[in-house]
Order: sequence, then C-alpha cells, then structure tokens
Amino acid sequence: MDLLKKHFEWIPVIIIIIILGGSLPYKFTGAPITDHIFDVVGVFLGLEFFRTLGGYIIGSAELIVCLLLLVPKPVTRALGGLIAVGTMSGAIMFHLFSPLGVTVRYMEDGVQMEDSTLFYTAILVWLLAAFIAFRNRKDLPIVGSKL
Repeated sequence: MDLLKKHFEWIPVIIIIIILGGSLPYKFTGAPITDHIFDVVGVFLGLEFFRTLGGYIIGSAELIVCLLLLVPKPVTRALGGLIAVGTMSGAIMFHLFSPLGVTVRYMEDGVQMEDSTLFYTAILVWLLAAFIAFRNRKDLPIVGSKL
C-alpha cells in the first residue's frame, strides 16, 4: 500500500505524457489535422504567424510539459502541471468558442474527416495536470510559500 501511495502521482504523469507525447509527431510534421486546427485558430485570432507556426509553438510547450513531468521533483511537476493547464485551457476554449468546434472537421487526401477525441483528451489532460499542480503547489517558486 505504501508503494502505491508513494508512486501514485506517476499514473497521471504517464497518462499526460502518452497523450501529449503522442501528439508531438502530428504537431511537428504538418499533419493535415494539425494544419487545419492552427489555420482555423490563426484566422480566428487574426494572427497570420499562428496559422503556420502554431503547431510548433504548442508542440514545444507540450514537449516542455512532458520533460518537466518526467523529473520526479515537486517543483518541476508543479510547473509542468501549470503549463499543461494553461495550454489545455487554450485548446478547450478554442474548441468551444471558435469555428474549430468540439468535433474537428478537416480534409485528408480529399476525404472529409472528423475527430472529437482531441477535445476530450484536452479535458482529461487539464484535469490530470490540475491535480498534479495542486498536489505540488507548495513547491511552486514565489507563490508556493504563500499557499
């Protein structure tokens, strides 16, 4: 029982790394769904650079989250959790309040595709990351000592 309690936090860490790490090849290789998502969000925001660089920017943030969560120190876990919460908050907001939608509709090789798993995995990552950040909040630089 003590072993499970000691290593309990690895469960959400591994789930987040599988989800975010699994999306990295799509972010960095110009996959059709990634191109579509960041094109829609870039147009919605009126940020031309985000249409072409958004996948790299968000992919880099997600890679940093994975690396921070892999380090089994409370401060790196807290920071990784906070960055993941911020990144996933943006993803969730764009799915809900932009033309992107909960179900992303895009073209791949001339075929209309649909995918709603990105929205639901963003919610799962947000919840797990919030748990990790909250659990390690006392170790956050500057604000942690005041919590």
